[in-house]
Amino acid sequence: MCVCVCVCVWFCVGEENWVDSRTVYIGHKEPPAGTEAYIQQRFPDNRIVSSKYTFWNFIPKNMFEQFRRVANFYFLIIFLVQLIIDTPTSPVTSGLPLFFVITVTAIKQGYEDWLRHKADNSVNQCPVHVVQHGKVVRKQSRKLRVGDVVLVKEDETFPCDLILLSSSRDDGTCFVTTASLDGESSHKTYYAVQDTKAYNTEKEVDSIHATIECEQPQPDLYKNKRILSELLYVFRPLGSENLLLRGATLKNTEYIYAVAIYTGMETKMALNYQSKSQKRSAVEKSMNAYLVVYLCILIGKAFINTVLKYVWQADPNRDEPWYNERTETERQAFTDFLAFMVLFNYIIPVSMYVTVEMQKFLGSYFIMWDDEMFDEELGERAVVNTSDLNEELGQVEYVFTDKTGTLTENNMEFIECCVDGHVYVPHGEHFLTGVCCWLSTQEHEELFFRALCLCHTVQVKEEETVDGIKHGIHQGKSTSFYISSSPDEVALVEGMKRLGFTYLRLKDSHMEILNREDEIERFELLEVLTFDSVRRRMSVIVRANTGELYLFCKGADSSIFPRVISGKVEQVRARVEHNAVEGLRTLCVAYRPLSSEQYQQVCHLLSEAKLALQDRDKRLAEAYDLIETDLILLGATAVEDRLQEKAADTIESLHKAGMKVWVLTGDKMETAAATCYASKLFRRNTQILELTTKRTEEQSLHDVLFDLSRTVLRQHGGDFTDFGLIIDGATLSAVMRPGQEDSNSGNYKEIFLEICRNCSAVLCCRMAPLQKAQIVKLIKASKEHPITLAIGDGANDVSMILEAHVGIGIMGKEGRQAVRNSDYAIPKFKHLKKMLLVHGHYYYIRISELVQYFFYKNVCFIFPQFLYQFFCGFSQQPLYDTAYLTLYNISFTSLPILLYSLIEQHINMDILKKDPSLYRDIAKNSLLRWPIFIYWTILGVYDAIVMFFGAYFLFDNTTFTSNGQMFGNWTFGTLVFTVLVFTVTFKLALDTHYWTWINHFVIWGSLIFFVVFSLLWGGIIWPFLNYQRMYYVFMQMLSSGPAWLSIILLITAGLLPDVVKKVIWRALWPTTTERIQVGTHTHIIEDYGSAKTTAAVFVFWKNYCKTKDRWVLL
Repeated sequence: MCVCVCVCVWFCVGEENWVDSRTVYIGHKEPPAGTEAYIQQRFPDNRIVSSKYTFWNFIPKNMFEQFRRVANFYFLIIFLVQLIIDTPTSPVTSGLPLFFVITVTAIKQGYEDWLRHKADNSVNQCPVHVVQHGKVVRKQSRKLRVGDVVLVKEDETFPCDLILLSSSRDDGTCFVTTASLDGESSHKTYYAVQDTKAYNTEKEVDSIHATIECEQPQPDLYKNKRILSELLYVFRPLGSENLLLRGATLKNTEYIYAVAIYTGMETKMALNYQSKSQKRSAVEKSMNAYLVVYLCILIGKAFINTVLKYVWQADPNRDEPWYNERTETERQAFTDFLAFMVLFNYIIPVSMYVTVEMQKFLGSYFIMWDDEMFDEELGERAVVNTSDLNEELGQVEYVFTDKTGTLTENNMEFIECCVDGHVYVPHGEHFLTGVCCWLSTQEHEELFFRALCLCHTVQVKEEETVDGIKHGIHQGKSTSFYISSSPDEVALVEGMKRLGFTYLRLKDSHMEILNREDEIERFELLEVLTFDSVRRRMSVIVRANTGELYLFCKGADSSIFPRVISGKVEQVRARVEHNAVEGLRTLCVAYRPLSSEQYQQVCHLLSEAKLALQDRDKRLAEAYDLIETDLILLGATAVEDRLQEKAADTIESLHKAGMKVWVLTGDKMETAAATCYASKLFRRNTQILELTTKRTEEQSLHDVLFDLSRTVLRQHGGDFTDFGLIIDGATLSAVMRPGQEDSNSGNYKEIFLEICRNCSAVLCCRMAPLQKAQIVKLIKASKEHPITLAIGDGANDVSMILEAHVGIGIMGKEGRQAVRNSDYAIPKFKHLKKMLLVHGHYYYIRISELVQYFFYKNVCFIFPQFLYQFFCGFSQQPLYDTAYLTLYNISFTSLPILLYSLIEQHINMDILKKDPSLYRDIAKNSLLRWPIFIYWTILGVYDAIVMFFGAYFLFDNTTFTSNGQMFGNWTFGTLVFTVLVFTVTFKLALDTHYWTWINHFVIWGSLIFFVVFSLLWGGIIWPFLNYQRMYYVFMQMLSSGPAWLSIILLITAGLLPDVVKKVIWRALWPTTTERIQVGTHTHIIEDYGSAKTTAAVFVFWKNYCKTKDRWVLL
């Protein structure tokens, strides 16, 4: 038998009124004669490409991307200038460091892309089963084409986007998990096309002649579909339940047949895997600002030296010697300027970029390796999705957190239900009725229970064993358990089971219930009005065995009560409010009996809305609004979502650290407020300020805002009062609305921000996902420009996670969309404490020292070169040898600061956790402010002056070595360079608090390497060099006693002012961190002050090192 069906699937995305479409021929069969002209369309194959490069374009593409960075491009220009014109230094001095940086980065990016190629190949080459000519053939996934009919078996992953044609189940349904898409392990139900669900063999499926028309691929989720039968020309609406997305897995279904409509890079999964916007940390912004300053200094130095060169040459007594040609001013001025730029360009360190990248990349592993952030229950560790923001974890000022699943466990437990004012409270395996007025009849009571057994999307998983335990729903009768995308629904259905009404299954469009008398009741499921966040309710229309039609509806109290026309509204409302104050999640249940005529009207409304080609969602919402009216209230339910372990302790620590915590949730105000009190966001002495719809109905928004503003500002100058603000979504929309018509209204946003600044905590309830992002954006854009952090576990938190400076995902039960879109992911909310107070603190301290130290050591390096020009007639003569110029930032001084930036701990991590106030010492980018930057720069200039003029005046007279030879300019430069390397290395050693054997090895090893290299470089005749200007220079310098004395004196003179400054500052203006360090040292000295013997001194020193977190090899 052959069926000819023309399937038209339309996707209307956003507000577009029309979309281009594609025609897919199922099984690649041409349409029957008499139809429109057959035009074969070209579609891509099913190959997935997540890699960035190919073998042929890697080098040009990678080079282009790397030289888009300003610093790399700058050094490339310097290198080219050295090649083109006669410069005082060899092109190797700029080319080798640049080559090193480019090569390291290219290797890192090439390796990462190779891993992506490897992952792509494993996916593209996996086998799939395709129906061809009535038989099942096997082919590689990459060879799949649009229009192929695919056979997918249980536990297999869908290879592309498919339309479900038929399944092994009689009702044409299949169960799917989307764990790889959104992390949800719950089973979702999908439905086959009504006209093809009976075709269950390869030959029957191969006999289908049909076409599918759908829009061109788009990343947005489909919103409108329709099917047109060619035989009957009947429109059949399809929803999202008919489209199986690539990456999902078939579950609890033996097999399905489906047709491919989107393949390869056109699948929804591939189109949604787009890179997030690049976030930049405050440290990176400060670093770029410093680079601009140093670039200006570089240009200024070059300009000054160029001018002074020609001023010097203008004096007849100081002209160039007769054997040199006189400088042609007009032609050589610009060339001289470029030459001086090349000579001084080392003040901008190219190696700093690669060091910072390595520090961030390697440092991120400390988070992933942290055993204290491993959750045994989930078996998950912390995940770092981007290492670019490590230091930003130490700068957070505002924390925006979701409630459900973030502060709470999202593990729902049925607590009670209220039917017409009669309360059922659980007790063991049974329910006890509370002492309330009993007004409802037995029939009304059972109708409430049946409503909860029918109004849901729960599925029944057959015979499942998890961790060796069988899940059952009715003892002795089944080994099935409930699964759903919403844990609330499972809790409600399980609660009804304890009341004697057990939901069994959905079979052949009939829902089966086992009642108290162990009788099976069957209800035909006619329509499902799905839940959405705008309506905040869902409904089902069912037909009982008696033929009666019912609409059962459940949802939030705010969406149910306005639609109720009868029932015990006041009694139920009182119970709902009572449960909300207790922190319970509440739902109201109502119903409406339907006549046959009313049901026909409902079907007509839904059919028209579903078949609409334009504004389908809007028309569906209008239809649902008309249908869900004139309801009769049955009762309400209460479900508890327990607070996560140590959530209260974490929030309290964040408050002590100076962070302001905001809770953004979609829950009702009473429930959210109870959670805030339980989590210590609000304290019992907190004065709560309300900015809610209820209050704005009594007063104008303008008056409410100004009243709250006066309240917080009145207390600002007097006794400290702890304020907490509660605002709901509707009021927030009014506050955020631009251009208020009332001229006296002022700027509502500024007033709102002023109120929030004076509140220690803010609760935003009834928030839509977009509003969460708007709140974060509002705070980010305020005049203080604070660093924000957003943390959540669900898809509705993705917008605020992406908007915040730092986004953290919780590995919860609402899927993995938040984890995938976050910068960092942690198993539980409690792990946020260590991530910020310990890891964030360390990361910021380390990278701040790294940045300042890099600029400092380069000022020390290049300023003597600037001073040297005043003594060599501005001839662009370099002070240092080419090898020293090249290796200074690459080898001699790079490893110690890299290691420091990875393992430095200026204070014990246990102290950081116990005393969150230490976080305040590093707030607001305090270690990279301009005064500190200027201090480091001045310190570098001072050390450079000491090195240069110290060596100059000590050897002002002709100096002889022990064998009578005189010192030359290369010996002078080597002496300055030796003092320089030892000074900057000792400076880092003095700043190090956490000593391990690795520190000793790297710091002292780098100095030994410098000495050994200098001995080899100056002690061997190198055949590849045209000149040997450094031959025997280093040994000649070390053979002089005054040289040794000069090195010791100049190093001491260079380091002394910094040491004195630190001692004075710690004595007069110590920070909290320094007080704790001094207190720790004093405690150690008191404990071990009586040590007399050598053994006692040894024990004292050993424990001192442990307390200081120092490991010293004794």
